[in-house]
Amino acid sequence: MSPSKPYNTENQNKKTLIVVVGPTAIGKTSLAIALAKHYQTAVISADSRQFFKEMSIGTAKPSAEELAAAPHHFISSHSVTQLFSTGDFETQALALMEKLFTEHEVLIMVGGSGLYINAICNGLDEMPEIDLHIRERLNQQFANEGVEPIRKQLMALDPEYFAKVDQHNPQRMIRGLEVVLSTGQKLSSFLTSTKKERPFNIIKIGLNTDRAKLYQQINHRVDLMIENGLIDEVKSLTAYKDLNALNTVGYSEIFDYLEGKTDLATAIDKIKQNTRRFAKRQLTWFRKDTETTWFEPNDSVNILTLINNKLS
Repeated sequence: MSPSKPYNTENQNKKTLIVVVGPTAIGKTSLAIALAKHYQTAVISADSRQFFKEMSIGTAKPSAEELAAAPHHFISSHSVTQLFSTGDFETQALALMEKLFTEHEVLIMVGGSGLYINAICNGLDEMPEIDLHIRERLNQQFANEGVEPIRKQLMALDPEYFAKVDQHNPQRMIRGLEVVLSTGQKLSSFLTSTKKERPFNIIKIGLNTDRAKLYQQINHRVDLMIENGLIDEVKSLTAYKDLNALNTVGYSEIFDYLEGKTDLATAIDKIKQNTRRFAKRQLTWFRKDTETTWFEPNDSVNILTLINNKLS
């Protein structure tokens, strides 16, 4: 990233959070590190799978060299055995940022998890108390009968939330069901989208490119994961396979292969296909935010110009 004149902070009352978003495999990590080095600051990860220390290859964590290039937070910070919700991330990340902002004018946040980015930028809605017996019953139903009965119940009881939720994420669907069954009110009725004021400015940078090129990058990344030992990583996590953290692209498909439900070539193809679908959903989510300015991944000159103009 080329040098530029120092930004003016004399008249600023607030610090600034630069948020880098976009689909998986687009190059967010490289840009975040380049920006962190340029502004001599830290990177906060908002990737809901890179939090977990046991999952590295299948989550495309930054390499040791990349982690050494700039201070990183929320990478390998938790175990898959720990419950770590979006609300937990909001609380912990804001507390960390308050501390980091005493040392830095600018911080970088990077990730593809829209809910986690939204929690920091806009805040989460207050959620009702849940009957834990209902949660336990729904989790048991999911374990015994699979996701389809959960999906059908949610579609019937809260069609608005059903239309928004990631239907490949059973825990999010269970969340919707447990709210309506506990309170008699739809989860969608609690989602007010009331934006919370934050004590920092926010600059949002989105990365995207031609779809065929992105899909090629995704396929290449999956091939590299296999070469780098994804199958052995998934084998090492067999004891945790029923945990929500492992019910994710890149892990579910290899578990199916290890259990003899499919052959390896089919499992790899499914990872590529499901990752492409995931990237499409990420783009749909991030494009809704009109505050995001979009760039090609290699357009660092224009990205830096935009940021410096906003900072000054």
